[in-house]
Amino acid sequence: MTPAQSSDRGEIRIHVGQGEHHVTADPSVMLTTVLGSCVAACLTDPVAGVGGMNHFLLPDGAGAGTDAGRRYGAYAMELLINELIKAGARRERLEAKLFGGGRMFDSLRDVGMANADFAERFLRDEGIRVIGGSLRGAGGRRLHYWPVSGRALQRGVTDAATVPTRPAPILPPVVAGGELELF
Repeated sequence: MTPAQSSDRGEIRIHVGQGEHHVTADPSVMLTTVLGSCVAACLTDPVAGVGGMNHFLLPDGAGAGTDAGRRYGAYAMELLINELIKAGARRERLEAKLFGGGRMFDSLRDVGMANADFAERFLRDEGIRVIGGSLRGAGGRRLHYWPVSGRALQRGVTDAATVPTRPAPILPPVVAGGELELF
């Protein structure tokens, strides 16, 4: 479990780091993370009032031990879904929003694209509807997610040490039907 911080609005902020996930039924909890090529899957069951987020680094791979496996999408997605079901969610009611998968470097392998493709394929194969989010594009993003309501806020992240000489690329548009506020 990651440490929680209280805000002046009575919210409890919990940061979900790489290889982590968090599930809650507490409406005062806001989950946060920062993504580059990584992907965060945000799932909620609006009827049960429970939701959660994971944060994975690579689509698949072999980890040495349980903790090492958490950084891979296949394992991270199974953990999140299983924890949601244990908390009272039903698989057929789950709604997903996917974020991240940005192209961080000009190289031959686009890890962000592979992560985004994996997340979409995994949820499609599991029969879980993707109702919103923001995948792919260039650069990082900071995400705030309220898992009980399914509300999400996102903003682009830039590295002040590497100020671009040309305008920063705009993040991809929100998937139709998804509630996403940009700030």
